[in-house]
Amino acid sequence: MNSDNDLQIAGDLLEVPHLLQAPREHPATVAEFVGLARSIAADRSQWEHLVEYDATSRWYHRLRTGPGYEVWLLSWVPGQGSGLHDHGLSSGVLTVLDGELTERTERGTRALRAGSQRVFAPGYVHEVVNDALEPAVSLHVYYPGLTEMPMHTACTAAPATYDEVDVVTA
Repeated sequence: MNSDNDLQIAGDLLEVPHLLQAPREHPATVAEFVGLARSIAADRSQWEHLVEYDATSRWYHRLRTGPGYEVWLLSWVPGQGSGLHDHGLSSGVLTVLDGELTERTERGTRALRAGSQRVFAPGYVHEVVNDALEPAVSLHVYYPGLTEMPMHTACTAAPATYDEVDVVTA
């Protein structure tokens, strides 16, 4: 007998505890790292009081660590940039918390406004710059934790091994 009701076939999942996954204490998937960044971004009390602005260099603060990942808070005054670089063996999630940043890659230039997120894999080469007239703040999640940040020149920048992924924000 065919039925349109999946519950008749599978039963109520809440009644089958062995099928439910226990909640994880730390993120383990790309989606969970994106969710971690979004939850920190949404709770300004976790980061806003820590932000400092330094006219001589980008300011940064390690906000959190967990098994295999790090969360960094960065501030950018107008004109400051990262230089063209990759993140070694680390993947990452970049979230703009305040202001606007510009990301440059071999594929072009993209404006990242507050709430924007970028997800990238190891080997992704980019430059992030504050081209705006106001300071900006960003959150960076690296997994595994960032151990290197090789710099590139425009002439020697190799294409990314993996494509970056845009994260659509509401």
